[in-house]
Amino acid sequence: MADTSDTRTPAQIEADIKSRRAVLAETLDEIGVRVHPKTIVGDAKAKVVSNIDHTLGRAYVGVNKVVSDVRAQFVDEEGAPRLERIVPVAVVAVGLVGLLALGTRRRRK
Repeated sequence: MADTSDTRTPAQIEADIKSRRAVLAETLDEIGVRVHPKTIVGDAKAKVVSNIDHTLGRAYVGVNKVVSDVRAQFVDEEGAPRLERIVPVAVVAVGLVGLLALGTRRRRK
């Protein structure tokens, strides 16, 4: 059976009640801040920004890898251009530009 005797004085009991009220008030204030619409919106915005930053970071790494892979096709390990790969691509590009220019010229007539 629990001991129900209390050896505290009325002043000690009042001080304990006052202390518990202060702690409870602080807890309620914290809860109020957490459930306030501005706090909820701010937390949601922060989460979205974090997700976007993470996604953009992953996209940057992916694009950087693709660029590095493409660059490796046209430049050797020492940084010298690989003419055997650059020249055919340049010829094709010039040919496509020429075809587009001819097509545009024919439509104007």
